[in-house]
This record gives sequence, C-alpha cells and structure tokens, in this order.
Amino acid sequence: MTDVPEAAHGDVTAGETAAPMRAGGSTGLTIGVDVGGTKIAGGVVDESGRIVGEARRETPATSPPEIVAAIADVVKDLRSEFDAEAIGVGAAGFVDANRADVLFAPNLAWRQEPLKREVEARTGLPTVVENDANAAAWAEFQFGAGRDVDDMILLTIGTGLGGGLVLNGELYRGAFGVGGEVGHLRVVPNGHLCGCGNRGCWEQYASGRALVREAREFVKSSPSQAEALLERAGGDWTMVEGPMVTEAAAAGDTAAVELLEDLGRWLGEGIATLAAVLDPAVVVIGGGVSEAADLLLQPARAAFARQLTARGHRPVLQIRPALLGNEAGIIGAADLARRR
Repeated sequence: MTDVPEAAHGDVTAGETAAPMRAGGSTGLTIGVDVGGTKIAGGVVDESGRIVGEARRETPATSPPEIVAAIADVVKDLRSEFDAEAIGVGAAGFVDANRADVLFAPNLAWRQEPLKREVEARTGLPTVVENDANAAAWAEFQFGAGRDVDDMILLTIGTGLGGGLVLNGELYRGAFGVGGEVGHLRVVPNGHLCGCGNRGCWEQYASGRALVREAREFVKSSPSQAEALLERAGGDWTMVEGPMVTEAAAAGDTAAVELLEDLGRWLGEGIATLAAVLDPAVVVIGGGVSEAADLLLQPARAAFARQLTARGHRPVLQIRPALLGNEAGIIGAADLARRR
C-alpha cells in the first residue's frame, strides 16, 4: 500500500500533542458547547485548542426551551471564571447553511429550532451553531489527527455512524447545510431498517448498534462458542453490549475478534466508496467503538485496500485513530466560533 506523502508537519500518530493552530481566527477565549441526547458539555477553549474550563448539565431532551436554558446555564457557569468572546454550539442534528437553525434532531425535540437567535438572546454573545460531527471533524483537522493534510473525513463510530468532511481546508456543509451524513449511504438494498426511515444504511452495518445486534444474535444462536461474551453479560444474551465485545477481543476471544473484524470490513468497504467520490488524504476514526483500536482498524484497512478503485495505480489514503476523544466536539465548536 502506498502512503500519502508526509506533509510539512509529518505524520500524526495517537498520543502526540496538538500542533499550533492553522492560520486564521482571533486569539481570545471562546466557548464550545456539545449538545447530546443525555448531556450538555461545555468548555472554554484557547487558540491552541486547549480546554481551560468545563461545565455540564443533563439534557432535557423533550423540551426545546429547557435545552436552551441548560445551554445558557453552562455558558453562565463558564463565564463566571473566564472572559469569552463567542459561543459555538455543536448540535446532534441537521443545521441549516447559515449555521443558525437546527432543522431536525433525531434524539432531541428540535424541529426548525432558531437556536442561534435563542442562545444569543439569553447570553448576549455571538453564537455559531454547527452539526456536532462537523465540529468534531474541524477539531481533528485543526488540532488532531488530520492537522497535516487539507482533505480529510472524520467518521464517528458510536451508537450510529456520523461523519464530517474537510475538503481543501474548508468544512464542507453542502448547499443546504446538511452535507456529510455519510452514515446514511445505502450499502445494502432492502437491508436493516434505519432510524432515518430508509433500509440498508451504512450505519446499520458499521456502528455500535450494528456490533451489539450481531453480537447478541451470535450469542443467542451459538452460546457454546460465545462463552466469554455470555459470561460478561451475566449469562443473559440480551445484556451483551459493545464494550464487552472489545474487552473479550482484547483478551483473545476468537468470536469477539471476528465480530470486530466483520465490523471493520463494513467500515473499510464504505471508506473505499467515499475515497472514490471525495479522494481524501486521511480518514480519521473516532467515537466509542474506535476504542477497539487495531482490532477494528486493521481489518478496516485491509477491506479498504481490497475494495479501492484503481488500487495499485493511485496514492492511498491513511486511516488514523482520532486524537481528541470526547472533547473534539467542544474544541471544534469553540474554534468555529472564533473564526466566525
């Protein structure tokens, strides 16, 4: 496999410290707020991508006004100690092209929500609203695993499969602001039903939800071959969870290793499809399932190499682990606010 030539900053590996910020933006402190289905996490972020203060609240997911109030409370807590100049909100949903309104959020009660206006009214600070995966992608591009390239994709493998695209040094949002929803590429005609309403979406085969589904089916049908998983689940196959698969695989359990290999295969084949369309230099893998590390990434790389169009006759992208973990959404949202 031919690697992408090293850029001026050199290759990026897990465990490195962040490089200096790319050109642009101010040097003041900004606040990043990551709004998820269960928690609202906020942080004050400096120009180097370092979080210098944190606050959080539970997410009142069924009440849009209460969500805004919780965001404002997080901001108030942070401003009691730090002088911030702007707010970036990473929202788990579709955000319009103006980075102002949340058009739809699958796990929150947001429908055509004017979030920018409401947060600004409560806090008095200029606010940028961004899709949470886009914010995380920007953080990895600026300070993390993609900081040495101009074209990268972030894939976040959690319960679902999220994505963010940075192309030619710019965050790609699409004509209507909702680009980058790579988890909803349809890879299996009439496949598993997805939460988006379609069948056969990529995230139904390359996500934490997919791993749990396949693991439970395996344990149920072949308990004698799944003793390690069954033991971790207290003897109840319905209690098998993704981290149990990772733990068992790390301990050498053959069945668990094969489950992660299958997930990696789906991941790598999908990346080959993205490479045919977008031709990025790097694909960064984040999210909770990525904690399986090479147990997931090695089979993903192998499947990608087998499926890449014109393989052997073109430069080959690198598949790298994310560096910023759960803080990426906060860091990216804050930096996008800085660059508003």
